[in-house]
Order: sequence, then C-alpha cells, then structure tokens
Amino acid sequence: MTTPAQLAASFSAMSARRLLVFGGIALIATGLLFGDLFAVFVLHQNAGEQGAALVAAAQAVARQDVAAVNSAFQHLGSLLEGRGTKVDTHVHMLDAGYLALLLALVQPYVALGASTKKKLAAWFITGGVALPVGIFLIHYVGLAYSPFPVIGWASVLADLGGLVLIIVLVIEAVGVVRYLRAGRAALEPELPHDSTWTRRTLLSGGTLLVLVGFVGGAHYAAKDLYRHERMEPEILGAMLQDAANNGAAELNTHINNFGGLAGEKAVKLAAHAHFVEFGLLAMLLSFLQPYVMLSERWQRRWVVVLLAGSVILPVFVFLELQFGLIAGGIADFGGLLVLIALIGMLVGVLRYSGSLDSAGGAA
Repeated sequence: MTTPAQLAASFSAMSARRLLVFGGIALIATGLLFGDLFAVFVLHQNAGEQGAALVAAAQAVARQDVAAVNSAFQHLGSLLEGRGTKVDTHVHMLDAGYLALLLALVQPYVALGASTKKKLAAWFITGGVALPVGIFLIHYVGLAYSPFPVIGWASVLADLGGLVLIIVLVIEAVGVVRYLRAGRAALEPELPHDSTWTRRTLLSGGTLLVLVGFVGGAHYAAKDLYRHERMEPEILGAMLQDAANNGAAELNTHINNFGGLAGEKAVKLAAHAHFVEFGLLAMLLSFLQPYVMLSERWQRRWVVVLLAGSVILPVFVFLELQFGLIAGGIADFGGLLVLIALIGMLVGVLRYSGSLDSAGGAA
C-alpha cells in the first residue's frame, strides 16, 4: 500500500511529471472542446458546401465552361483544406496530450537529470501546442509573407512543433535505454500501485473500449474498405461522363450517391477511431487517479460520466446515417460528457497539487 509520503514524493512541485500531467490533460480537454465546436458549427455545413461545389463543377462540365470548372474545383479544394486542417488540429492536440500522459508514466525510468527532464517536459508541451495551432492556421494564413514558394508560416510553425516533439521523444527514449542498461532501481518514486474501484473501472473500461474499436475497425476493413475505395472513382467518373455527354439530368443522383458514400466512410472510421482513443484515455487516466483529490463518490461519478460519454459519442456517430442530425447532436453531447469528466479530474489534480505545495510551504 502506498503511503501518503510516497505518493507526495512521486508528484513533487514543478517536476517533469507534474508538468506533463497538467499539460497532457489540458491538451486533451482543449482538443475535445475544439472537436465538439467543429462538429456543431463547421462539419455539417462544410459537407453541404462540398456537395454544392461538386454540383457546380459537374454543371460547368455540362456547359463546357472551363473557367467555371476551375473555379468550382478551387472552391472545393479550399473547403476540403479547411475541413482537413480542423480535423488534423483536433487529432494532433489529442495525440500530443496522450503522449504527454504516457511520458508522465515513464519518468521514473528515464535516466536523465531532474532539471533536464523538466526542460524536456516544458518543451514537449510547447511543441504540443505549436503543432496543432500551426495546422489550424494553415488554411487562413496560406502563403502570405512567406519566403518559400509552397510553404507558409503556419506550416513552418506546425513543422517546428512536430520537430520539437520528435526531439524530446528521442531524448526521452535515450534516457530509458540508459536506465535499462544500468539495470538499477527507478530513479524517482514510481506511480502507486493501489487497486481502487476507480482505477480498476477505468482500466477495464478502457481496455473494453479499445477492443470494441479494434473489432469495429477490423469489420470495416474486411467488409467495406475495398468496396468504398472502388466505388469512389466509379461515382466521380460516372458523374463527369454524364455531365459531358447527357447534360445535368443525372447529376443529383451521382451527388447523392457520392455524399452517401463519403458519409458512410466518415462515420465508420470516426466511430472506430473514437472508441480506441477514448479507451486509451481511460487507461492512461486510471494510473493518475491517486492524484485526483476528490471524494470517493465524486471520483466514481466522473469515471461513470467519462465512460458513458466514451460510449455515447462513437455509437451515435455511427448512427448518424440512420438518424441524421439527431444522432449527431447526441454524439456531441457524449463528447461534452467526456470533456466535463476530464475537467473534473483536472480540478482534482490541481487540488491535490495545491494541498502538497501548501503542506510543503508550512513545513
């Protein structure tokens, strides 16, 4: 059983672990909030504009209006870039948060000095912020004032953020290798191994979510992946051929078919990805529960809210094809539940840190 003194020593003030835990949870919470806002205010509207741009392009082909075709596809490219950069922002912010929490877990096995590990943690969080912010700005900044012909300043910021993350991870890996070669005990107090209800529930629930995500992904790959890859060029080819030969009579049918295919691909891939991501999040958070200074009842409530949202979001994303915006709204509510639970746990970690620092100051 871990004593309070041992637990406090494993989460000392301004340590690399504390920076990584705070920064990781904050990155994940911000990524979830951004994803929810994107889904509500951008995603569905963007899909409608993409369909309209395809119709305009096909109609321009039917009229043999080259300038209008180029204009329509430029607009479509801009829509796709805007959507893609926002999705990438959401994903990269979440992934940087997951990596930060994972690094927090392995700090006792990194054979580097305490000050070096603290600097690496600060640089990792900095890179974890710079990468998604740079990705988000790519669509809006473009090539303005850039000395490079095809790379804008936002891309440079994103690339520098990614480079910082890679360098930190390489140095941390070198520290782990040095620790393994030395064959010595952990260099700082390890995370406690207490088996509480919250830890067991998060770990088992997270494992189950990952398993469901893997099974869903395998089912999609076996049943739908190659069919979807074959259908996409077939629909686009038929759309352009009919537009060129027969006018615009069949355009709406082709557009609806293409939109339905894109929607089916998107919801199945998103459901699979969110099951796995939330499962990993629950598993990582299970190891941090001793640092959540909340009553047992509130800890259990946040765990239940987190796991409930982790199931609701991917399930109702998958159901969007059948129930439309109603399912999408419920999925967004599931994401909000995960965000609320994560913020609740972050408050608990901050309370624990504050109590440690106050006790240390009094001592």
